[in-house]
Amino acid sequence: MAVDVLLGLQWGDEGKGKIVDVLTRNYDIIARFQGGPNAGHTLEFEGHKHVLHTIPSGVFHPESSNVIGNGVVIDPVIFKKEIDNLKVHNVDVNKVLKISRKAHLILPSHRLLDAASEAAKGKNKIGSTLKGIGPTYMDKTGRNGLRVGDIEQDDFKERYDALVAKHEQILMHYTDFEYDLKSIEDEWFAAIDFLRSLTLIDSEHFMHKSLREGKTILAEGAQGSLLDIDFGSYPFVTSSTTTCAGSCTGLGIAPNKIRKVFGIFKAYCTRVGSGPFPTELFDETGKELRAKGNEFGATTGRERRCGWLDLPALKYAIDVNGVTNLIMMKSDVLSGFPTIKVCTAYRYKGTEIDYLPYRTDENLVEPIYTELPGWNEDITKLENFDDAPQNLKDYVAYLQEELGVPITIVSVGPDRKQTIVLEETAASV
Repeated sequence: MAVDVLLGLQWGDEGKGKIVDVLTRNYDIIARFQGGPNAGHTLEFEGHKHVLHTIPSGVFHPESSNVIGNGVVIDPVIFKKEIDNLKVHNVDVNKVLKISRKAHLILPSHRLLDAASEAAKGKNKIGSTLKGIGPTYMDKTGRNGLRVGDIEQDDFKERYDALVAKHEQILMHYTDFEYDLKSIEDEWFAAIDFLRSLTLIDSEHFMHKSLREGKTILAEGAQGSLLDIDFGSYPFVTSSTTTCAGSCTGLGIAPNKIRKVFGIFKAYCTRVGSGPFPTELFDETGKELRAKGNEFGATTGRERRCGWLDLPALKYAIDVNGVTNLIMMKSDVLSGFPTIKVCTAYRYKGTEIDYLPYRTDENLVEPIYTELPGWNEDITKLENFDDAPQNLKDYVAYLQEELGVPITIVSVGPDRKQTIVLEETAASV
C-alpha cells in the first residue's frame, strides 16, 4: 500500500490535528514525521478539547497505531505530561503508541540554549517557542545529539554528561543569562525512566513491514510549509523540514510510496511570532478575525497575527508539496463579513507579480486584492455543502479555480462533527 501525507500549507495552526482525527478511521497507522513540542494540534469531540504536542492525532482511535517517527524531537518531560493527560481519557498508550529509537531527545540544556539565544537577539527575535527545538536539531545535524535508543544503552548517562558539558561551555558566552540546570534535571531523568517503559521501535523497519502487509499509513506533519527550514520565510522558520519531503526523511519511506498529499489551509491567514506576513491586518478586521477564530497559539498562548488569504503563498506551498487534495479550515470564522478579500498578486519593487518572491518584507511587497461577497449565515451546523450559502459555495469554487486543486473537505467548526466532505469530490478523500 501507499502512504498519504497530511500537512499545513501556511505558517502552522491550520487545524491539522482535527483533520487527522477525522481521517484516522481510513488508516491503520498515523505517523508524525517532524517537529516536536513546539507543535499544538487541537482536537475537539464529545464536548472536550484536547491539545497534542508530540503524539500523533490519531491516538484517540484504539484501532489505529500511532508512530512518532525518527524526524521528531522529544522533550521527555512534556511528553510524559501529555501521556498523563491521555490516561485520564482511558487511552491505552502502550497499545496505540510506538516511538522511534532514532527520534532525538531534547535535553534541559537545549531549552536553556534556546532561551539564551533568543534573549540575545533582542529586537531581532525570530519568535522561538523556547522549547529547545532549534538547539536539538543543531546537535542532530552536528552529529552530537542523543536519541531515544540511547536511553537503552549502558553509557547513556556518560553521553548525557558530555553533551551537557559542551552546552555549558556555550552558555558561558551569554554573560547576562542566569540559569539553574540542576533544578530541572531531576524531573527530566524521571521522565526518561518513564520513556523506557513505553514501546520503542526501529521505526523505518516497522513502516516498511507495514507497507508490505498492505497497511494504510497517514503521515502527519507539524507547523506549516511556510515555516520550512529551506522553503519557508527564512530565518523566521522552524528547524525541520515541514514539507512533503520531510515525510520521507522523517519516517524512512521512499518518495514513490507517497500517494495523496492533503494540504490544509485556513480560509484566511494567521501567523505566530516574528516574520513577514504580506496580508496581515492591523485594523478592526484583523482584531475581529482573531476574536472570532480564537486565534491564540495552542502551544504558546500568544496572539496570532491575522490577515486575508494569500494565494501566491498558497500556490507556492501547493507546488512545493505536490498537493493533490485541499482542505479548507475555519470557513465559519468568515461568516458575517460583508466582503472577503483574497490576495491574488503582489506589487514587488514596483512590478506586479503572482508568485512568492525571495523576500516578502512589508517594505518590498504590497498585496493586490480581489474582493468577493461574504455571507451572514451561521454555518456551524451545516451538514451538507448543498445547503451552504451561495457566497460560500462561490468562495470555494473561486479558490479551486485559482489554485487548480480540488477542495475536498470544508471545516465549519472545531468539533470533529463539523466537517463537510464535498459530494463531488468525496470519492477522492
